[in-house]
Amino acid sequence: MPDRTMRWQVLLFIYIISLTSVLGQVSYSIPEEMAKGSLIGNIAQDLGLDRKRLTSGNARIFTGDSAEYIELNRERGVLLIKEKIDREALCAQTTPCALHFQVILENPMEFYTVIVEIKDINDNTPMFEKSDMKFKISESAVIGAKFLLERAIDPDVGLNSLQSYFLTKTDNFALKLKDQPDGEKIVEMVLQKSLDREKQEEIFLVLTAVDGGQPNLSGTAQIHVTVLDVNDNAPVFTKTIYKAAISENSPKGTVITRVSASDADKGSNSKISYSISNAAADVRNMFEINEINGDLISKSNAWLSYKLQKATDRALFEVGLQNGEIRTIRQVNDKDASLLTCGGGQLP
Repeated sequence: MPDRTMRWQVLLFIYIISLTSVLGQVSYSIPEEMAKGSLIGNIAQDLGLDRKRLTSGNARIFTGDSAEYIELNRERGVLLIKEKIDREALCAQTTPCALHFQVILENPMEFYTVIVEIKDINDNTPMFEKSDMKFKISESAVIGAKFLLERAIDPDVGLNSLQSYFLTKTDNFALKLKDQPDGEKIVEMVLQKSLDREKQEEIFLVLTAVDGGQPNLSGTAQIHVTVLDVNDNAPVFTKTIYKAAISENSPKGTVITRVSASDADKGSNSKISYSISNAAADVRNMFEINEINGDLISKSNAWLSYKLQKATDRALFEVGLQNGEIRTIRQVNDKDASLLTCGGGQLP
């Protein structure tokens, strides 16, 4: 029964307002977050009312809803902050943000409209939902490749809202902003210089979002770029010339020397295997190489007799690295030599 009575009272009040002309209107503008009890304005003076009339007329505020941020002090004839007002909670992104209410007096019944505009203050820092962004980018990525970045959020409006972004100075990437019809910005990181994993495997950047308040506020997000390897480096011998001596009576399986190469690539692209290829059959019969560790091994002691046809002749072989394989370049006869030579580098 009490709820039903209340509904009738509200309906009756709305009906009375529709039949009664509003005698006056006053507007105020205040910043959000004012402390409880702060003065909004002298409404008695602004409406041309005597303060005694506010008391005798039982002046009160009618808001039309349950939220009461403002109160009327009849004795002083002023409007005061009843509850601290958060503009973002009250109006979100809507501008202007204002409270509309009526001041009602009785005996006789009088109505006055009051509008209180709530001004935004720069009380929110731009924030990224993800404070850490990670990218894995191949070093073969083409110039101009774009990578979408997370946008920051700032609940403030106008100049106090998010205005721009800045990226840590870097040779590899540039920041590109695109304005959207809704006022938001698309934030992209654009590759402007080729990546080289062998020179820099990881790149750490900072994206900063800045608002336009005075003083301005900013928020940051970390960007971690991992450069993925491509097989863009050929293996390189650790020496350009390998020399070793072996006696003519060395048994089969003797390790003559060990060759070694390295590859600046990473993972499977850096694995090296050794082999002797593109060599004459007699050379393949004399030598073998451990494909894992690069040991050059005699396959038989018969290889010495191969060159003993001429008194002190010895076989010299220049061996080069091509496409990750050890290849015989040419055979050199040198009567005074007693060394096996393996050379690294480009093939002629």
